[in-house]
Amino acid sequence: MPDKTLTCKDCGKEFVFTEGEQDFYREKGLQNEPQRCLECRKAKKAAYRNRAPKNEQ
Repeated sequence: MPDKTLTCKDCGKEFVFTEGEQDFYREKGLQNEPQRCLECRKAKKAAYRNRAPKNEQ
């Protein structure tokens, strides 16, 4: 399976979904391709970790 060029839904930048990443997704049973580039995925994870718990808002 060749590398795929995808577009990040957050920043609009193109990124490569490599053959190795595709194999990893398939092995884990993940059916959807990533929608965000690596930088936006990291930013989203960091924002999620830094948010206040729901019971403290």
